[in-house]
Amino acid sequence: MADHVSLIYKLEDRPPPARAALAAFQHILAAIVGIVSPTLVIGGVLGLGEQVPYLISMAIFVSGVATFIQCRRIGPVGSGLLSLQGTSFAFLGAILAAGMSVKARGGTPEDILAMIFGLCLVGCLVEIVLSQFMDRLKRIINPTVTGIVITIIGLSLVKVGFTDFAGGAMAGEDLGQLVNLLLGAIVTAVVLICTFTGKPMLRIGAIMIGLVVGTLVAAGLGMVSLAPLAKAPVFALPIPFRYGLDFDFGLFVPVAFLYLVTAIETSGDLTASSVISGQPVAGPLYLKRIKGGVLGDGVNSGLAAIFNTFPNTTFSQNNGVIQMTGVASRYVGLYAAAILVILGFFPILGAVFTLIPKPVLGGATLVLFGTIAVAGIRILASQPMDQRQVYIMAVSFGLGLGVTLVPEATQHLPVLLKQVVATPITLSGLSAILLSLILPEHRVDQPAGEGDHAELHSPAE
Repeated sequence: MADHVSLIYKLEDRPPPARAALAAFQHILAAIVGIVSPTLVIGGVLGLGEQVPYLISMAIFVSGVATFIQCRRIGPVGSGLLSLQGTSFAFLGAILAAGMSVKARGGTPEDILAMIFGLCLVGCLVEIVLSQFMDRLKRIINPTVTGIVITIIGLSLVKVGFTDFAGGAMAGEDLGQLVNLLLGAIVTAVVLICTFTGKPMLRIGAIMIGLVVGTLVAAGLGMVSLAPLAKAPVFALPIPFRYGLDFDFGLFVPVAFLYLVTAIETSGDLTASSVISGQPVAGPLYLKRIKGGVLGDGVNSGLAAIFNTFPNTTFSQNNGVIQMTGVASRYVGLYAAAILVILGFFPILGAVFTLIPKPVLGGATLVLFGTIAVAGIRILASQPMDQRQVYIMAVSFGLGLGVTLVPEATQHLPVLLKQVVATPITLSGLSAILLSLILPEHRVDQPAGEGDHAELHSPAE
């Protein structure tokens, strides 16, 4: 597979500083929206207000530290591939649910953040432990389960994206105003135009360009306020445990499950990175990289909780940058890491992102969240579709979308159980895993040999 990729600089090559810095900036351009967007969404939905610029700053800072660990490989931690890390979208649903639960009890923004970071810090241990058993979990970490979970993640986030598209959760009577819908549509249109022009740099920066164009249009309509810039500090040092830590087991279960999902996603991303970088996708070296990369994900998510931001994961979009530039050198990742760490010391840069009006952000995140769902569908479509898989998908999607559309269905359950099953990602994922373990591999009327090819088509292989 490596023969299809023309590399100018291979994994262990050291490009000259100017070229390495240019390639690093291209990676940052492709990743920056993904790094800051989850914080913008969480801050907006949970009403975190003045905390948001600092949280964005910490997201950028930790992304730099995590990228350094992932690319450099420190002991057994890290893949040693050119793989950028950033804030994971997968955790949005569970984090918002936990935050809303604390908010409903009268919690302050500090209380909300203490709970979220406490849950995420304990949860990272799940991925750290799982990293050492990635090769033994094929029965539950299979393309059917992975595809279902990733599809549900995308579909469950569409509501959040479309709410912003229409004006945001705090818009009140202005929700759905024509100007909001037009702004969101403009951003989506710009993203599509940039993506399909055929110009590689426009394609990489499509989301960023959409946000810039949308914000400029909104500014012309008087919808952009510069007040957040006046309040944001220019420089700030990362403060470990700034908001303290809290914990609730009922809220923890969905978060813990998502660390399993992240481990699955990371193994897929690193496999793709190995292919593009001309590295093996089988054997001891490959397995060492997968284990180290997933372990790095877990450790980096722990650092994220300590330094006041949300769980980190590998970014698949940066594989596209490697393909475009032909630069697979992991030393480029070290340049990108240094740039992100430096940017993270300046909260005023994070405040710039808070200027983006909700409809503009919604126009971009709607595309991002939709592509997550499509990625899950593609994984499912890559597998032979037998009756067993159809029923696993049917039940899992039915339950997951059911609790999303009819949340009142769980209102009479015990609080602990309700906190678990009311989260569509957890309910769908657990259903898929249990059915994968319970349902027989072959139907009674199916010869044993007909279903034997499913494992051979695993994207991870």
